[in-house]
Parts: sequence; structure tokens; C-alpha cells
Amino acid sequence: MTTELRRIFDTEADRYDRVRPTYPPEIFEDLAAAGAPPPASVLEIGPGTGKATVPLAERGHRVTAVELGPALAEVARRNLAAFPRVLVEVCAFEEWPLPVEPFDVVLAATAFHWIDPRVRIEKSADALRPGGLLATVTTHHIAGGTAGFFARVQEHYERWDPKTDPDQRLRPAAEIPVDDAEILESDRFQAPIFHRYEWDATYSTGEYLDLLLTYSPTRSLSPSRRAALLAAIGRQIDEDHGGRIVKRYLSELRLARRG
Repeated sequence: MTTELRRIFDTEADRYDRVRPTYPPEIFEDLAAAGAPPPASVLEIGPGTGKATVPLAERGHRVTAVELGPALAEVARRNLAAFPRVLVEVCAFEEWPLPVEPFDVVLAATAFHWIDPRVRIEKSADALRPGGLLATVTTHHIAGGTAGFFARVQEHYERWDPKTDPDQRLRPAAEIPVDDAEILESDRFQAPIFHRYEWDATYSTGEYLDLLLTYSPTRSLSPSRRAALLAAIGRQIDEDHGGRIVKRYLSELRLARRG
């Protein structure tokens, strides 16, 4: 992980807002049921353009969102303009000064892995009241949807992305292990509880190529390799699947209570 790589998302703020999917509503229902009903105070790490922030605000939570990228933060503020109890600040979480008043929840939706591992657990615990919740959401790409497309598309990645693992494949949700080691090694939190949600999203050719342009591995390719990869994937969707594919996701909510 590098600071430079995680800053890539800020170069595609509007595209990110347009094509990145939102989160299953059950995430926010399970968060509330775990002991953080509205109007809980939430510190959100890496909100991006507000894909999780908007549902939190709609449910009545008080949210302070700390976003590294100024362009992403500006789009988030636009999306959250109707919610006066939401504050979006531009700063790296590692450097952001914690307020005196602790939070009920620290939430990171598809962002926790970008935070310095030497900092993220301890600072999250410091930000929480005793008994408060650390809630992290991880999004996995899993087997399902238009299976034939995802089996064949690997050939294009192997050709145009030299970092591609030739043995890489999409796995069913049951084969994705939970990630509890970091929490269990910490003396700041109780053992985590996991909630999992499988869901599908449908994309046209253009929408899917737009989506790929919001992923850091695609953005980090050279312009020529990126263009060739996207062209090959676009042709495959158009010619083999009538210009539309279905992608299956696994969203995982990890809840850990501060001791």
C-alpha cells in the first residue's frame, strides 16, 4: 500500500460517484441492531463520495467523515448537502486530530485496508467510547453472475496486466475466509462478529468499463496497456454477451466492540 496509490481514487471522483455501487441496506440495519441505532455519532474513515455516508445520514446518524481526497470530499459534500448533521473533512485519517468527545461508531466502508496498519486499530479504539463499535465493510468480487464472461476475461488481464496472477479466479462466497486476526491480536476490542450479504449488479458495456476505471489496478496501468485491456473487455461484452453482464458481490460487515 502506498499513499500515491490510494490517492488515485481522487482523480476519478465524478466517475467513482457515478458507477461505484452502493451498499446493501441490511448493513445499516445490522449496525443499528448491534447497539448503534440512530442518532448514533459515527466517525467514517474514507467516505469517498458518500456511498455509505448517505444511507447513514438518511437514517438520522450524526456523521463526521474524514476523506483523504479533496475532489472526492467535494462530491461527498454535494451529495450530503441536505444533511446538516454530517461534516466532511479533508485529511488522512492517520493525521486527523481526534476530538475530545468520543464516537459511538467508527465505520470504514471498503476503505480500512488503505489505512496504515500500524495506526488503524489503535486510533479507531481511541476514537470510540467504551463499548463503541468498529464497523468495517469489505467488498469481495465472487463467483456468480455472468460466469462465462469472468472466466474468459482473465485472458485479457494476463495479456495486458503483468501483475496478474495466472491462477487467479473468482471464488464462491463460502471460500472467502473472514479476516479476524488483526482484531484478535489487539487488546482493544472484543472478538468480531461478521455479517455477510451476497448481491448482483447489472452493467452495460460502458458502465462496466467505467467501473474498471475506478479500480486502482486498472488506473495504475500504463495508458497504452489500460486502453488495450479495456478495448478487449468491451469487445468481449458486446460480442459474447449482448452488451450487458451481471457481476456478483459479497459485502461483509465486521463488527468489533471496544473493550
